[in-house]
Amino acid sequence: MAAEPPNWHESISSDNTKGLILALSSSFFIGGSFIVKKKGLKKAGASGIRAGAGGFTYLYEPLWWLGMITMIVGEIANFVAYAFAPALLVTPLGALSIIISAVLAHIILQEKLHIFGVLGCILCVVGSTTIVLHAPQEREIESVTEVWQMAMEPAFLLYATLVITSAVILIFHFIPQYGETHIMVYIGVCSLLGSLSVMGVKALGIAMKLTLSGVNQLVYPQTWIFAILVATFLLTQMNYLNKALDTFNTAVVSPIYYVMFTSLTILASVIMFKDWDRQSPAQVITELCGFVTILSGTFLLHKTKDMVDGLSTSSPIRLLKHMDEDRYNGLEGIPLRRQESMRLP
Repeated sequence: MAAEPPNWHESISSDNTKGLILALSSSFFIGGSFIVKKKGLKKAGASGIRAGAGGFTYLYEPLWWLGMITMIVGEIANFVAYAFAPALLVTPLGALSIIISAVLAHIILQEKLHIFGVLGCILCVVGSTTIVLHAPQEREIESVTEVWQMAMEPAFLLYATLVITSAVILIFHFIPQYGETHIMVYIGVCSLLGSLSVMGVKALGIAMKLTLSGVNQLVYPQTWIFAILVATFLLTQMNYLNKALDTFNTAVVSPIYYVMFTSLTILASVIMFKDWDRQSPAQVITELCGFVTILSGTFLLHKTKDMVDGLSTSSPIRLLKHMDEDRYNGLEGIPLRRQESMRLP
């Protein structure tokens, strides 16, 4: 008699389930935080100088701080999620914050959600579900030194070297010449270094989980090296993300950055943690299909966010932010994905 296939809940490990719950919670908190912050910005702008005009009255608005606290809670949940589940599972789920933002903006802010935007949300849900059901199991790691050994393997060292070299070339050669006119320059730096920062965040998350379980990882120098690398990469990443958002429209920056950041993060995770080595070709192809489905939903939702009665209220494709800054500004617009929540106010 043929063996029965495992139920879906049996195919997802306990750690993956915890990571999934944390990632979903993070999307809810971060997606909701953008709405709360925008309400606070509007309220503050009604009684003072708007944030988009250089004002800082929002710092005295409790509603804005509530949004910031909610966002921080979401970021912490996202950080911890990497300790339990592979980046292949956690990172793409960041797209779900789009749905939360879009739906809440439609309900609370009365912002129009076009029928194609609804279709985009459905595609994001379908793609996310596909990835969740076929994500690789998190491998058992007993010490942060194991993660360090993975990072020291030739394949990942080659990837890290190529990433850092490319970022340095972009920063010192291309940004001075093309940073203000070519969107891919800033986003390239953010995405490349972002993929390494996620690997470091995962290492720190694992170290924290093991330490809290009674196996102290703070005694290993590798833990502190990972912490320094993460801080360096994140600060550089935020710096150039802010430059991109200040120079170009959020409507253009967001989807491009999401695609590049998520793709490179998945590539880095596959190289470092060898996630696909424990899966069949069919599972890998299914995950890639799920990822492409999320990307399709993301672009569809963002492309139609300003469409009313079948017509777009924005010009076809305008990159420079100053051309449309009243409609898209980095502080009051609803960002597409969680990485943009790191942007400084």
